[in-house]
Amino acid sequence: MHSDIVISQSDGRPMYLQIMEQVRQRVAVGEWAPGNEIPSIRQLAMDLRVSVITIKRAYLELEREGVILTQQGKGSIIAPNPGLSPQLYHEELSEHLDEVVRLGDLLGLSSEEIARRTRDASNRLNESRLTKEIV
Repeated sequence: MHSDIVISQSDGRPMYLQIMEQVRQRVAVGEWAPGNEIPSIRQLAMDLRVSVITIKRAYLELEREGVILTQQGKGSIIAPNPGLSPQLYHEELSEHLDEVVRLGDLLGLSSEEIARRTRDASNRLNESRLTKEIV
């Protein structure tokens, strides 16, 4: 699994917190599903060019939170029930909504048009779910 984790030197937060946040986000949006292996501590340290200690600290904290499980000699996986807080999902939604508004602004759309398009997208999703349930 390619990590796609990026460390920002301009971010004032410690690197291990940046790593934790990005792992949580990937789990929250379903990119990293329960049971999937995550990069080993050594591999991620090499990929990000950071200390093994930094990755180990992030993984230990994620394990304490119940997001990942680590088995000695076997590596780490996403926990079967990662137990992410609803707050994380709200934060993820807020980030996506901010991006929608930014793109709408670039296109010159009014807030009413952005809201209408959001409702339309929600309706399409609901219709798609109903169709799948019927089939």
